[in-house]
Amino acid sequence: MKRWQFWLGVGISAFFLYLALANLKLTELWETIKYAKYWWLVPGITVYFLGVWVRAWRWHYLLRPLKKIPTTTMFPIVAIGYMGNNIYPARAGEILRAVILKERSGIPISASLATILIERIYDGVVMLAFVFLNLAELTRLTHNAGLGANLDIRTIAIGGSAVFFSALIVFLLCAMFPKQTESFLRLLSKWLPEKFRDKVLSVALKFLSGLEALRSPLEALMIFATTVIIWLFETAKYWFVMHAFPFEVSFFALMLMNGIVNLATTLPSAPGYVGTFDTPGIAVLVAYGVLPEVAAGYTLVLHGALWFPITLLGVYYYLKQPLRWGKDIQHTNKKVIEAEEI
Repeated sequence: MKRWQFWLGVGISAFFLYLALANLKLTELWETIKYAKYWWLVPGITVYFLGVWVRAWRWHYLLRPLKKIPTTTMFPIVAIGYMGNNIYPARAGEILRAVILKERSGIPISASLATILIERIYDGVVMLAFVFLNLAELTRLTHNAGLGANLDIRTIAIGGSAVFFSALIVFLLCAMFPKQTESFLRLLSKWLPEKFRDKVLSVALKFLSGLEALRSPLEALMIFATTVIIWLFETAKYWFVMHAFPFEVSFFALMLMNGIVNLATTLPSAPGYVGTFDTPGIAVLVAYGVLPEVAAGYTLVLHGALWFPITLLGVYYYLKQPLRWGKDIQHTNKKVIEAEEI
């Protein structure tokens, strides 16, 4: 609460919420939410959890060179990570699951963070692929679509592609040429102050070990294919929830919406991606001709359906972990802070 990053996120969320809700007729928005067919959330949430299970399998696959951990063990930790991302700022859930994995399986935090970063890069690549599949539709989003200003999604997509693909190429090269990368890291470490040199180099080498799953082109392709499946499952949830509301767009339109809102959630925001998820989602649907109040009702309910079930499951698993309230939690918090500093 005392960190400026937290309040920056709150301010950005408030700004985005204002853009989303300022011109809506709140009475009609409430009517849309009130009369939605909520039983459609059941298949939506079910297919979403299938996607979370595939995420757990993907993480198990990435960690195989370090240690073979069953997917059944990874699933609760992934759920805890989602919970942490949803209730803490700055995606702290990623660090939380790395810490819990260290406590349960002994894998160094820096190595598991490397695999988590790989996940995020692949996620970004697939999200951008979803956007580029619908490039012909993007011109409709460059007009005023509920954001209060023109939004050049095409430019954002191209810029984001450059960032994610560059990061992916660097990681692949580091994984395929580990000896050369290690030599380069040792050379760089000589420029550091002597008292930090050994510690930073140790963390960097452990991080490098977390990239081993990318050494084979076939394995890198397998991770990409798994990532596509994950996001198709999540888009399927968008599709099921859509049937609870009086509108219909194509599955490809929902892929575009999924890609744009998840890229937008990389911006700083209040916990739970408040505003940064909702405003772009509403804008995409309005661009497809959906009434603003209906688009807003759908997006807000979808956001809640994405937030509450996995957060509750994460809390349940977190309380079942060997960590205990009190000294153990304080010990874990200390490790989280140390990981953030690294």
